[in-house]
Amino acid sequence: MQFEETKKFIFGRLKKDLAKHLSYHSVNHIKDVYTAAESLAAHEGVTGIDLTLLLTAVLFHDSGFLLQQKEHESISCDIARESLPQFGYTPEQIERICGMIMATQIPQRPHNLLEKIICDADLDYLGRDDFFTIGNNLYAELQVYGMINSEDEWNNMQVGFLKKHHYFTDTAIRLRKAKKDENLQKVISLLHKHQ
Repeated sequence: MQFEETKKFIFGRLKKDLAKHLSYHSVNHIKDVYTAAESLAAHEGVTGIDLTLLLTAVLFHDSGFLLQQKEHESISCDIARESLPQFGYTPEQIERICGMIMATQIPQRPHNLLEKIICDADLDYLGRDDFFTIGNNLYAELQVYGMINSEDEWNNMQVGFLKKHHYFTDTAIRLRKAKKDENLQKVISLLHKHQ
């Protein structure tokens, strides 16, 4: 597997072709998830080929946004299946990567440790101090798609999402859950202020 070449290739495509209105599903999001996945993998003892496959899945997991927002996970898999053979990935490795990409679909349904790690990395920010900053990027993006019309509607959506969401790895539960619960309470208090 030529991982570094793969990374250059997909970052090049994302930087060049991702729509500018994607304030959340941007190259910065991929970098953020990548950093979170590396950290979770280290804590969870993932190394070697498994780590390479995990990080490759992270690089491709939102590449479907190059084409469209709906069903972007399965389109991301199509892009991975089309691109990765030229970088020495085997069909079996590509299917494992696609399993990880599909696990990030909401509601998340991971079936193994690597899938759990990518799911937790993808939503790592829910349990961090920059939750509101990153959340505002998603709010702006959803407004462009006409999926949300007001701040209250957005905060209601966030409350529902945060209540349903849970981390899967022991590491994310230990490092992120308490802060995520705190962020949820802050969003709830914002809603009460507006009533």
